[in-house]
Amino acid sequence: MTLKIRIDDSAAPYEQVRAQISELARGGTLPVGYKLPTVRGLAEELGLAANTVAKAYRALEADGVIETRGRNGTFVAAARDAASREAAVAAQVYAERVHRLGLSQEAALEAARDAVRAAYS
Repeated sequence: MTLKIRIDDSAAPYEQVRAQISELARGGTLPVGYKLPTVRGLAEELGLAANTVAKAYRALEADGVIETRGRNGTFVAAARDAASREAAVAAQVYAERVHRLGLSQEAALEAARDAVRAAYS
């Protein structure tokens, strides 16, 4: 499978790389575990600076779309696992914050339920 990314003048090149890889991964075109090209390899293929591709890869990793496994390379991550991890981190931050504010567990849970309900309506 070849990674098909097109760069044009519509946006910053790193953002185009980030958005296209994200779309391919989340849409299933790039399966979980797919090994991405090296930063230098993709940069050469696209005619971009290595720092541009590295910036896109860092953003994708921060979003949980890809994961770097040291010298083994960079791979498409399991999106559900990444989403679950991010949700757990957000929940932990929320729990610590409402505890510092002195809210009861019931009040904190009700506030969270209201926020989720509002987000999904």
